[in-house]
Amino acid sequence: MNFLLLDTADTRGCIALFHDAELLHVEPHPVEEEFSSWLLPAVNSSLRQNGLSLADLDGYAVCSGPGSFTGLRVGLTTVKAWAEIYAKPIAAVSRLEALAAGEVGSVKSHAPFTAVFLDARRGQVFAALYDHSACAVEPETVIGLETFLSQADRLSNSVPILWKSPDLHMLEALPDWPARQAKGDRVGRIQPPFAVQLGALAHDKFLHGHITDALTLDANYVRRSDAELFWKDHASAVKA
Repeated sequence: MNFLLLDTADTRGCIALFHDAELLHVEPHPVEEEFSSWLLPAVNSSLRQNGLSLADLDGYAVCSGPGSFTGLRVGLTTVKAWAEIYAKPIAAVSRLEALAAGEVGSVKSHAPFTAVFLDARRGQVFAALYDHSACAVEPETVIGLETFLSQADRLSNSVPILWKSPDLHMLEALPDWPARQAKGDRVGRIQPPFAVQLGALAHDKFLHGHITDALTLDANYVRRSDAELFWKDHASAVKA
């Protein structure tokens, strides 16, 4: 099958074309451009270069989070529109789950536990901890990295963990990290774009029928939007 992947979770996103799990083309998102103005021209250019149209595709895949409220909304709204117009299925994929499952160079994902995190700004990370069977021991959350490190240590019973992230500098700066390294923890540095990892997970979902449609597709923001936080804080102040 041929499908198009949209990853608009943050500025390190991309669009990518796949034939089954084979990456045909990837277009990284330029940091200086807004997704709202970049996305459709990039999609049209990529499809044209590969002799395809939206109608030719067998489905659409989209990163559903966690990530930026505004960015995710652009990607999901776009895919919902295509699915409505062309009556094609959608595979919604998690960045954290995809990065946890993917290989990182010579570092294999056979550790008893895999911890994945992404910079969520405001001194926090999007994070999750998975066991060797890819089941979430600590579900996707937004949390301080130091707190996540402590929780991961507790949940793994101090068994070595493979840490995977494009933001490993945050982990390596923590005072408790040398102690984890002494216990055998390893790191797998992931470079954006994350098309290969997301595409592999999307293809697996298509194969096993784990798909959705425009009506039920939803984002996994993990954290409320800035607008919602501001509104609730303001409402509380007025009520007081």
